[in-house]
Amino acid sequence: MAEVLLFHHAQGLTPGVRAFADDIRAAGHIVHTPDLFDGRTFPSIEAGIAYIGEIGFDAMRERGVRVADQLPAELIYAGFSFGVLPAQKLAQTRPGARGALLFYSCLPISGEWAFGPWPDGVAVQIHGMDNDPIFVGEGDIDAAREIVAKVEDAELFLYPGDQHYFADSSLPSYDADAAAVLTLRVIDFLNRV
Repeated sequence: MAEVLLFHHAQGLTPGVRAFADDIRAAGHIVHTPDLFDGRTFPSIEAGIAYIGEIGFDAMRERGVRVADQLPAELIYAGFSFGVLPAQKLAQTRPGARGALLFYSCLPISGEWAFGPWPDGVAVQIHGMDNDPIFVGEGDIDAAREIVAKVEDAELFLYPGDQHYFADSSLPSYDADAAAVLTLRVIDFLNRV
């Protein structure tokens, strides 16, 4: 059994994020789903990003990092899009991390935006669509490829399509087939780390 700290995307802790967490729980794992937006959800990525901008990206990321202080060290950190910011920071910097699940986004492990090198012994899976204008168009796929090239236990899974939040069953961008494969891969990952 793995214990996961799962961070939501810029539209908030939607019913689809909760449903994904429930699927992971049904497979026998513990999943924590903090609400970094205090109950707010947003109708679009842009509206959510505007809210994050009001609070400040760094401040919002640090809200997520502080959540981990209440939990054991040996966690798997997971994040959907914006949620990758706190998840990846914790996976790379908090001692005891067992793994990371990065959905739709990825930060580089070298250069100006990096939290530093990837730590030894921390497994990672990265999931995105091969024509997602954000994941591919904004360069996150390049960061993902860098991790896969440099980290021993790293996998990048690309799904056919152009949706960003494709595993959130409560949004129009949902792709049931891709989400089903993603969920199976995540459960396999959690069962082995």
